[in-house]
Amino acid sequence: MARRILAHGFYETRNVLRNGEQLLVSLILPLLVLVGLQRMHTVTDVVPDINVIVPGVLALAVMASAFTGQGIATGFERQYGVLAYLSTTPLGPTGLILGKAVAVLCVAVVQTLVLGIAGLALGWSPQPAGLALLGVIVVLGCCAFTALGLLIAGTVRAEATLAATNVLWVLMGAAGGSVLPLNHDGAGVLLLLLPSASLGEALRAASLDGSFAVVPVLVLIIWAVAAVLAARRWFSWR
Repeated sequence: MARRILAHGFYETRNVLRNGEQLLVSLILPLLVLVGLQRMHTVTDVVPDINVIVPGVLALAVMASAFTGQGIATGFERQYGVLAYLSTTPLGPTGLILGKAVAVLCVAVVQTLVLGIAGLALGWSPQPAGLALLGVIVVLGCCAFTALGLLIAGTVRAEATLAATNVLWVLMGAAGGSVLPLNHDGAGVLLLLLPSASLGEALRAASLDGSFAVVPVLVLIIWAVAAVLAARRWFSWR
């Protein structure tokens, strides 16, 4: 079973890395955001420095691969009947989902390495003690957003999944607290309950201070568990 899951996960990883559209959303656009925000910081104080930008862009990249990429791919596989056929193979429904999770984690490793190297070249200086925490939070973010992406892909049509995941990714990146930190005062503090904000806050805490942000991590875990339970209840293979 483990070999089947790994084989399927590596197969899906190769498909993602060979797909120009997936690569654009998962890697190229986050790189452009990283470089663009760093250049903006040199001309205005409105944009924070590179140490705040890098973990935020990493959160954006995780959402791109785990939420948007997997959501769209699974939505069209479901619409074309691929999921229904694969679920009857020795891989089985559980193996299929776990294989997709392996693929998301593999892509996340590539994203973290590429964006981390680019960030270091631009002057990023993370806390060494927080790098292990950074990796753990990236994995947790992958779990939460993969579950959310699969929930959407398994409940609405593929075209609706395509539109919803792309629009939500842009909104969460632009105003959802993933790339840039949100204001912690007033009613805006409620936005910190968004999964994008909790992922961004947790990654920034690990990178900037080497600390474990308990509340954002708990919020992210709640989103992950809720999405998994909802997907188990309403996900349709056809």
